[in-house]
Amino acid sequence: MFTTRPEIAGTFGVVASTHWIASQVGMAVLERGGNAFDAAAATAFTLQVAEPHLNGPGGDAPIILHAARTQSQHVICGQGVAPQAATLAKFSELDIDLIPATGVLPAVVPGAFDAWCLLLRDWGTWELSDVLSFAIGYAKSGIHIVPRISATIEGVRMLFEAEWKSSAAVFLPGGKVPAPESLFARPALAATYERICREAVGESREARIDAARGSWYRGFVAEAVDRFFSGTDVLDVTGRHHRGLLAADDFARWSATVEDPVAYDYHGHTVLKCGPWSQGPVLLQQLALLRGFDIGAMDPFGTEFVHTVVECAKLAFADREAYYGDPNFVTVPLGALLSDDYNAARRKLVARDASPELRPGTVPGHTPIVDRDGAGRAHLLTREPGVGEPTVARLGVIGADTCHLDVIDRDGNMVSATPSGGWLQSSPVIPELGFCMGTRGQMFWLKPDLPNSLEPGKRPRTTLSPSFALRDGKPWMAFGTPGGEQQDQWSLIYFLRMVHHNMGIQEAIDAPSFHTEHWPSSFWPRVARPGKVVLEGRFPDSVMYELKARDHKAEKGDDWSEGRLSGARVEGRQMRAGANPRGMQGYAVGR
Repeated sequence: MFTTRPEIAGTFGVVASTHWIASQVGMAVLERGGNAFDAAAATAFTLQVAEPHLNGPGGDAPIILHAARTQSQHVICGQGVAPQAATLAKFSELDIDLIPATGVLPAVVPGAFDAWCLLLRDWGTWELSDVLSFAIGYAKSGIHIVPRISATIEGVRMLFEAEWKSSAAVFLPGGKVPAPESLFARPALAATYERICREAVGESREARIDAARGSWYRGFVAEAVDRFFSGTDVLDVTGRHHRGLLAADDFARWSATVEDPVAYDYHGHTVLKCGPWSQGPVLLQQLALLRGFDIGAMDPFGTEFVHTVVECAKLAFADREAYYGDPNFVTVPLGALLSDDYNAARRKLVARDASPELRPGTVPGHTPIVDRDGAGRAHLLTREPGVGEPTVARLGVIGADTCHLDVIDRDGNMVSATPSGGWLQSSPVIPELGFCMGTRGQMFWLKPDLPNSLEPGKRPRTTLSPSFALRDGKPWMAFGTPGGEQQDQWSLIYFLRMVHHNMGIQEAIDAPSFHTEHWPSSFWPRVARPGKVVLEGRFPDSVMYELKARDHKAEKGDDWSEGRLSGARVEGRQMRAGANPRGMQGYAVGR
């Protein structure tokens, strides 16, 4: 099969990410003796500068890692929690029934910084100042601007000029949108990270990293956010001005945690995902349904494959809507949802024709409640610029909304991570810091007694979803993609084609993909498009027509429009990696 670039192979190390500069930074760390965890952290901090429309310092970062020394896998939860002041009663008082996508009301504690520091402290070898030096250097001297950054800034330019003046000061230098292919500097962000490095004082490397965490969560960063949020009226998608609920005390209460991944065995592979505070287990639920079909006998670009995958996705994501939430607050019946008996019964719902219904399953002791009003909220998307992760696609750019990175080093350490949030278009820049907060709180429901209902100190059920797989019990592949609701659709399709159709990483990434928008989006205004299936333009027209004949609302997008996957795997004594050509930005490197 034709591929847009070679699949990278080597024996020393590989790095794949959504931006070529970040991938090269990760490789530079490996070349200088760092391990995969050092390289992943440096890559991630560089992505904040290289892709500010897709992630930022005020965002989130779920991480799955494999530690070669202990032969163990772990999840680091870099998903921050709702402020103590964020209650159902407070939003009712504000006459808000959906948490807005932009502004300061949806801000949660920024989790990315602590997650990367925790990874670096407990598994890495480098000093934080050395890891941050790459991002600081690019923020000071400027980094290459890709066209989609310019397009994103242009899309929110009027909002910045009229309302978010602190964002205009950063992203409209000289009053103009930075030109594509120019160099763009972030001096205030560089100064923030330089100050953190100066304050990272201690007798050991670990103590110095903990001191940096203190500067962020109990020091000047938390204090600056508190001052801005409590003293600034900010316009958001409600059409009104609000002050933020996030306070310094919320920062101090929270820290990133290490958890066990959720696992599912499928055709000789064990797939690992983050817990149900993410949407990650929905990929495992899809595998549990699909294992009853002969996927290997299906044409991976044919109607039967698309139909079967889409119908199983509808069932699994309906369960996501009904059951997933922060397990510190709610009981999520993952054992039942992944059980053979449950999925044997659910599998019988997959018929020849598409179902128009949103059908969660029934688990004893639980009442499945799903939103059925999403189709009626689509008109809200045209009201304001800068709404949610799908904004980038709405600005006329190929759909992309998050970042992803994968790293393997020569010792066999592996990382899969999906940093996101704190996008430049999400909320106003905090002047003293040079970056804005994320808006992940928009994923909570403002209805009581749902698994994902808003509560103080609770994690929103994020869409961020890195993936990891073992083959025959041995660590095999780190992979993932940006894409909001599509993350655990595109990643699934990629994985199935590798397992059942013997595709390599780059083949599976390049292959035309698809997605459905059948259930309510996790992003404001929670739009659903029942029955909709989008095929990448390279699919034959015959497949689209056959899907329509089966009652799918099928349509075709552009030829290169579905997915931003990257992946890295171990094959014998070699490592292999690939990255997405869509948007001409992602890259894999290695030797």
